[in-house]
Amino acid sequence: MAKIGIFYGSSTGNTELIAEKIKALFGNDADTCNIDAASIEDIEKYEFLIFGTSSWGIGDTQDDWDDFMDILSGMTFNKKKLALFGLGDQINYPDSFADGIGIIYDAIYDRVDVVGAWPLDGYTFNESAAVKNGMFVGLAIDKENQPHLTDSRLEKWVNILKKEMIS
Repeated sequence: MAKIGIFYGSSTGNTELIAEKIKALFGNDADTCNIDAASIEDIEKYEFLIFGTSSWGIGDTQDDWDDFMDILSGMTFNKKKLALFGLGDQINYPDSFADGIGIIYDAIYDRVDVVGAWPLDGYTFNESAAVKNGMFVGLAIDKENQPHLTDSRLEKWVNILKKEMIS
């Protein structure tokens, strides 16, 4: 069994695509699972977790995450290491860019060891619920306006995660 479970919600396929790219960068150490088909037992079997969501409307999580948040609220996690990635549109939604990962973070940060914070450099937005202590709580992806940066950001972030998940 893989050590890393990558759980994502995807309405348009973009978040699933990013999850699969992350899985490829980890190789055999990772599995992907759409959160709409996941259970507590699925999440508990992994040593390390990566959660991904897009932001919808004005800063909401993707619908499948909305449905799963009640389940997350009842989980203990035992301080497992968790990384977050989120998709957003910083041009059309500059006041709620990548808010989805901020919502997930706020719901569980006290029960997990969050790793994979990401710098704000290279982004242009006004506000984000995903920003804590001057950094994104995880990797923010803007496939709409910065597709040329996606792969290099993913590679750098996964390299950070490989180090932070081991320590």
